[in-house]
Amino acid sequence: MKDNVYVLGTGIIRMGKYLDRSLKDLALEAITGALVDASVQAEQVECAFVANGMGGIVTGQECMLGQIVTQHAGIKGIPVFNIENACASGASALHLAIQRIRAGGSRLALVVGVEKLYHADRTVISTALASASDVELLPKDVPPTFFMETYAMQAKRYMEKYRCGVEPFAQVSVKNRYHASLNPYAQYRNEVTLDEVLQSPMIVDPLTRLMCSPISDGAAALIIGTAEHLNSSRPKIRVAASQVVSGNGHGSIVVRAAQSAFKEAEMKPVDVSVVELHDATCPAEIKICEELGIFGEGKGHRAVLEGYTTLGGRVPVNTSGGLVSKGHPIAATGVAQIIELYEHLCGRAGERQVENARVGLAENAGGWVNHDAGVCAVHLLERVE
Repeated sequence: MKDNVYVLGTGIIRMGKYLDRSLKDLALEAITGALVDASVQAEQVECAFVANGMGGIVTGQECMLGQIVTQHAGIKGIPVFNIENACASGASALHLAIQRIRAGGSRLALVVGVEKLYHADRTVISTALASASDVELLPKDVPPTFFMETYAMQAKRYMEKYRCGVEPFAQVSVKNRYHASLNPYAQYRNEVTLDEVLQSPMIVDPLTRLMCSPISDGAAALIIGTAEHLNSSRPKIRVAASQVVSGNGHGSIVVRAAQSAFKEAEMKPVDVSVVELHDATCPAEIKICEELGIFGEGKGHRAVLEGYTTLGGRVPVNTSGGLVSKGHPIAATGVAQIIELYEHLCGRAGERQVENARVGLAENAGGWVNHDAGVCAVHLLERVE
């Protein structure tokens, strides 16, 4: 029988622009926070999984980042694994840590996601982001809007298929900025209006700037482990499911990952209290909500306009502000999503608390291979008595 795995503590920094701070400096702050929150000493950690996607191109640190950041935090002599899986690097690191604990290889693990994307040369940023695809198929001069062009095509197809205007996409941005205004770790905390979203500069039609996730630096960390390490004064937050799948060229990756996760957890979409998902653009949030089964096919755009995904609604989505407002520091994103769910399930999310939250779902995807996302991870967390 596999061991249950629990989230024991979290650490996160505010997402933003940190040109004067190194990867190991950002990671140190998050790791220290997680250790303190879990009441765990550095020497108690038995293994570490450190996620980073773009460090080799942006900072020159191609190898051994995990060993560097853990030793910088005083964690030495243990198995350390470096994880890269594009934008899903953080969730993939968590998945592997969970499997190691379930297999009996460790009882207490550290999971870190850390990323620096800001660079004085914008072409370095574009090159780094484009590397999350088959570089042999890329044009010689990769446009900065490379991934946004793909998301724009998906948005147009959705609009045509379901006779949907652009307003629901803009409303997602308004909602997520509102949520981010309540999150001290979000990159952009100022609220915006529907008109401001629609009138912001066009990136790729129909996507305006305020509908797209920004460039971000950031770090997030988790301590996970078996029941013996639980804090008796805190709610028990169990990993109910952890699934990672790759694309197959048919665009069904989120559906397959979600179905596998719900099967593992013996749950249904209706059981979910709060969702953190990969809204690289605002239209993507609507599409993914449908693929997760939160709303029926073609119903997501109406649900957004009716407030179902806003705090206080039927199923609050991206209460952190999502990638669009909280920020998207590639490898840190998946870990940050889990932290947001943990806050709600523990009842310590403050002004953005989802009342009576029992089950949280995180969906983190990444890359683009053969006309489909390269990877998708879905995790389900459950508050247990």
